[in-house]
Amino acid sequence: MNTPSIGIGLLGMGVVGSEVARSLLQQADRLEQQVGRPLALISVLVREVARPRDPAIPPSLMTTSLQDVLGNPGIQVVVEVMGGLRPAYEAIRSALSQGKHVVTANKEVMANHGPELVRLAEDREVNLLYEASVGGGIPIIGPLRKDLLANQVSSIHAIINGTTNYILTRMSHEGASFEATLRQAQELGYAEANPANDVDGTDAAYKLAILSSLAFHSQVTGVDVYREGIAKLTALDFRYAHELGYAIKLLAIARREDSALSLRVHPCLVPEDHLLAKVDGVFNAIEVEGDLVGKVVFHGQGAGPKPTASAVLGDILEAARGIAAGRKPPRGGNLHNGLRILPIEELVTQYYLRVTVTDRAGVLAKITTVLGDLNISIASVIQKASDAASQTAELVIMTHLAKEAHVQEAVRRMARLDVVREVSNVLRVEQRA
Repeated sequence: MNTPSIGIGLLGMGVVGSEVARSLLQQADRLEQQVGRPLALISVLVREVARPRDPAIPPSLMTTSLQDVLGNPGIQVVVEVMGGLRPAYEAIRSALSQGKHVVTANKEVMANHGPELVRLAEDREVNLLYEASVGGGIPIIGPLRKDLLANQVSSIHAIINGTTNYILTRMSHEGASFEATLRQAQELGYAEANPANDVDGTDAAYKLAILSSLAFHSQVTGVDVYREGIAKLTALDFRYAHELGYAIKLLAIARREDSALSLRVHPCLVPEDHLLAKVDGVFNAIEVEGDLVGKVVFHGQGAGPKPTASAVLGDILEAARGIAAGRKPPRGGNLHNGLRILPIEELVTQYYLRVTVTDRAGVLAKITTVLGDLNISIASVIQKASDAASQTAELVIMTHLAKEAHVQEAVRRMARLDVVREVSNVLRVEQRA
């Protein structure tokens, strides 16, 4: 007697979707051994059926009608790899409502609608699996849902955007400008033609929201995460940071502070001897600290078709095994903590300030007065090379722990001083990374 197959419907045929489709078709025997039943790719949603594609994927599988996938009773698992918020959110919601299991790689949907969709999946007793939404092939969603569940997580520190990490690595190693390095990243395919979501921190903020909901059992969405991008960084910042013993990384940081959560994505000075400072190129790393496990680090390629497809296929196999065994998915746990989201103004950390000033006596006294009036203690001040032509000099100021609101007010006051030409950059220092 033939074993009935488990029907798969695929939404999207970009680089990740194509890799998933190829694997389902070409590795069918191996995947069947993992599940105990064959997996059958039944239908693939595309924008244009006639577009040239991998010859290994039969054109007969392709459709431009979403209903051909969602309305097909032979499809038990819907795999969404379209990307973007819409129509992906509506497609996932519809599939779950119809009692279909869903696998998605969509960070934007899960960051903005994850808790709602998880509840819907639990009500319909189907899987909603999204390992590929954060960190590409790095297993992190599964460990937070299962292996680390007994821990009270105190913090997450992560490099979770390969595009920005590649750009920052090249700027650090080569002294190149942001603009030149971004162009290079685009030419190599590491950055999109429109890289805004990467370089302004939005992509990392979405991913941090997903991780934080799981780690802290609280409802966190993308808008809860404070974000700054990397466009203001210059070669000078990397040079001065290195002289001070730091690397500069775009960090995604979530930290529990009593009954509140601090959630932020921004460039940070990280001590050069810390593991995250050594994560270069397109690689990602996620450090989770729990009360039982201590600090654990997940490291690997955070993007690309093969690593992302690896995570998608792993989720497909998990859903298929459950179907084959007749198991109901376990409930994911309530987002019960109700932790308050701390505004960025309440953050207390150390700061790096790069200030262009007129090169004359009395400048430092005026700046230290501003900082002192706001209870900001200076750890060190370094005067860098003077420019005789413009009669300016550059000061690099490192503070002790200070409150964000006070630092921002100090920046506003310094900008009004007659001896200050420009507050060129302000970066937070993450000593506790």
